[in-house]
Amino acid sequence: MTLPFPIRSPCPPGACDCQRDRLLETPGADLRVLRLTRQEERRLLDRLENIRSLEDLQHMQERMYELLGLRVEIAPGHNEVRSMRGIAIQVLEQPGLCRKLRQSIPAAIRRGLEKHPEIAYRLLDSHDLLRDAW
Repeated sequence: MTLPFPIRSPCPPGACDCQRDRLLETPGADLRVLRLTRQEERRLLDRLENIRSLEDLQHMQERMYELLGLRVEIAPGHNEVRSMRGIAIQVLEQPGLCRKLRQSIPAAIRRGLEKHPEIAYRLLDSHDLLRDAW
């Protein structure tokens, strides 16, 4: 199959569960996630590490969905939030999405939140967790 855009190279056999080949063989499948080449992946992770505001983070979530079909959910964890690890960041599984990338995206977002803790506070406040703290 020839595609009009460059796609991600295959993972080494047995190293990933992305089902890239099955996705390519499925007629009418959503191939947007395969546009994320290794170079584009580095750019995305760098961009996520350098978020500037909660609006910027939300914009990135929207753009990842529009361009790649990636759904990233970010919310306070079920337990008490004492550090950035208490914020639940989940990349929903989908065919073609590499396991490594599903782990790298939340790590990059956490690094960005650690650089700018005010974004994490705004995120917590948007979920009404800090309403009694003022």
